[in-house]
Amino acid sequence: MNLFDETTLRKLEQLTLVAENVRVGVMKGDRRSRKRGTSIEFADYRNYVKGDDLRRLDWNVYARLERPFIKLLQEEEDLSVHLLIDASASMNWPDDDPATQPTNKLAYALRLAGALGHIALTSGDLLTATLLTSQGDRRWGPFRGTPNSLRLLQFLETGQGTGLTDLNLSLRNYALHGRRPGLLFLLSDLLSPNGYQDGVTAVLSRGYEVGLIHLLSPDEVDPPLGGDLKLVDVETGQDAEISLDRATLDAYRQRLHEWQGEIAAFCAARAVHYVPLVTDAPWETVVMQTLREKSVIR
Repeated sequence: MNLFDETTLRKLEQLTLVAENVRVGVMKGDRRSRKRGTSIEFADYRNYVKGDDLRRLDWNVYARLERPFIKLLQEEEDLSVHLLIDASASMNWPDDDPATQPTNKLAYALRLAGALGHIALTSGDLLTATLLTSQGDRRWGPFRGTPNSLRLLQFLETGQGTGLTDLNLSLRNYALHGRRPGLLFLLSDLLSPNGYQDGVTAVLSRGYEVGLIHLLSPDEVDPPLGGDLKLVDVETGQDAEISLDRATLDAYRQRLHEWQGEIAAFCAARAVHYVPLVTDAPWETVVMQTLREKSVIR
């Protein structure tokens, strides 16, 4: 699954992720410009990570401590970006081959994560990407710098939607073991039996700023079904036999609308960026327009 071509990557490099509420680098506030290292006023040190410019190492500190540290200057911002992608079985819909199904939720999530990650890396931000799976969460990073972009895309391409993911558990564990709070994006259909609210609350309590990208496929929003059906949960295997008529479809659409409203209210009360998306929306429009309107990209 080839996520991007070179032209798309060049467009993404003109964008920057924005954190409004988290501590950025050694200073609190909004992102600075893309100019880095123009100030001569020393501010602080941070640990070296793969992708850092070796010219920024403080060799005197290295000689004393035998550990590499990077010097931060007063104008610098050092945003930590976290991408969490739900790779459960419900995300692998429609079809069982994300590479050939453009509205497949997992394929769409991986493409969006790749775009956000590339923006972060080319802006010099510290990026961590995690696939939330039933076999255990798989983490890439933290890394910084454009040379890591290809490795990020290669990691994302390994994502496969299988099994059941407990979003609450994954998010609580991430809050407990995450290296440094920052701007966190959760990309999921939120179809987790135990919910997501406790997990989101946990990462918020640790100082993360959260963007909740809620993905549904077109046929989940407007099912092209009718008659007597047997529905099977792809994650639990539970089934139910129903008769799907116009009244049932109307009730389904109403409940879906109410559910999204409940999520929006939960997020609004906690300053979480809620971005509901249907996967037939052009992802370029989502990145270039929708996320800009949500003030997480500029």
